[in-house]
Formats: sequence, C-alpha cells, structure tokens
Amino acid sequence: QVQLVESGGGLVQAGGSLRLSCAASGRTFSRYGVGWFRQAPGKEREFVATISWNADSTYYTDSVKGRFTISRDNGKNTVYLQIDSLKPEDTAVYYCAAGAPYGGSWWGEYDYWGQGAQVTVSS
Repeated sequence: QVQLVESGGGLVQAGGSLRLSCAASGRTFSRYGVGWFRQAPGKEREFVATISWNADSTYYTDSVKGRFTISRDNGKNTVYLQIDSLKPEDTAVYYCAAGAPYGGSWWGEYDYWGQGAQVTVSS
C-alpha cells in the first residue's frame, strides 16, 4: 500500500515558477513509476508527466515540454514537478499517482493517487 501527499501548490503570477512535491509512504515506493496529472474546472483529468521507477525515463505531454521537469528522490520517497514559465492555462488541481514501474500517460496504469494540490496562475 502506498499513500501519496502532494504539496507546493499555490497562487502565482504568469511567468512564475512552482515546485510540487509528492511524498509517499511505504517502503516499496521506489518500485513504482509515478505520474502527474491535472484537472482544470470543467475539464477532464489530463496527463502531464511521468517518471520511471529508477528515473531513467521521463515523458511529458506536449503542452508542458520545456517548462515542466519531473524528478524523483527515492531515498526521500518523493517525486517533484518543477513548473516554470507558468501560464494561466496551467491552472488546475495537480495529482500525483504511483503505478506501473515505467509509468505511462494513461490514468489506468496507476494504482495509487494523492488528494491533489491546487495551482492557480493569474494573468
């Protein structure tokens, strides 16, 4: 069993930066791939980024490439999402999820989900 807790969200101006953290409980966290998803008001949850269990592989949705960076520290049971050059359209609740070892872009590949962190970008 893995429990995930996101933190680091907040209100930021366009062009600013945030770093989201996803802290996990459970000794087997290092075996899981981790993904970040987001859901804006009135929209479906969408994939943002994923990282494999050993951090050898990362993948991003096109709209965030070059602005978002996913990383992990298995010694701290934490995955990070560095978000730079924020845009108003990045406003959403951001969720981290743990699942298949090499991650993926489909929500169904993930077994455990956090409660979400609100990111609001003002123009």
